[in-house]
Amino acid sequence: MRKPVARTPVWVAPAAIVAGLAVLVAAFLVIRWYVTPLPPKAPSQEATVQIVSTITTLPASEFDSVGQGTANNLIKPITGTPLKGPSGKLEVFYYGAEFCPYCAAQRWPLIIAMSRFGTFSGLQTTTSSSTDVYPNTPTFTFRNATYTSQYIDFRSVETTDRDRNPLQTPTAAEQQLVSQYDPGGTIPFIDVANRYAMTGAMYTPDTLGGMSLRAVADALKDPSSTQARAIIGSANLTTAAICKANADQPGTVCSSSAIQSLEKNLK
Repeated sequence: MRKPVARTPVWVAPAAIVAGLAVLVAAFLVIRWYVTPLPPKAPSQEATVQIVSTITTLPASEFDSVGQGTANNLIKPITGTPLKGPSGKLEVFYYGAEFCPYCAAQRWPLIIAMSRFGTFSGLQTTTSSSTDVYPNTPTFTFRNATYTSQYIDFRSVETTDRDRNPLQTPTAAEQQLVSQYDPGGTIPFIDVANRYAMTGAMYTPDTLGGMSLRAVADALKDPSSTQARAIIGSANLTTAAICKANADQPGTVCSSSAIQSLEKNLK
């Protein structure tokens, strides 16, 4: 006589599946917690000033040594009425957000490039979102920064903070620039005097992954470092666009061999 086959009650299977899924979800969350880097501890105000000083006083020889480095040339020519700031000088316009890792990466070379023409004050440190790609990318924010220069004006809009809360709103004219030259809505968006525009970052944010601001700044002092080749290269490209838009002024910056060479690749 054939023995009956023992069978698991049909109601047990769904319960086992649910339990298994719960274990998988829990494991995923634990793994994500381990692999997502914690945001670096914010430096003190004094340390921030020192870091800014480090990256904005790099020797001219380093810019010439790096050239374009490993930066991607994202600069595109645009046409329109020359963009001018409140002082009547040509303006560089930045549009981004604090949560954005690509904005976080691109602020480094933008600050370095703009500092070759003038001086920032009020720069503060932050990191990109902890829940986006390239989480907690170390960077600065323009939200409370001011810029002075005898050659160029600078205007910035940080639309949201790192948690995506509303922060700053562009004027109608600035929104028109974004709509006209960045219809895809990619950030960061940078307009150089309505002569050149660039969207996105010139290097990947993971170049800064897991680093503190101090560590990045120190790496920039070595022209052979991965960070220097990416960030200084991007700063040189940005500098070349500003120089070409501003009739190669000042000559102390724009006449360098590296900048003149990069200008030849700009239309």
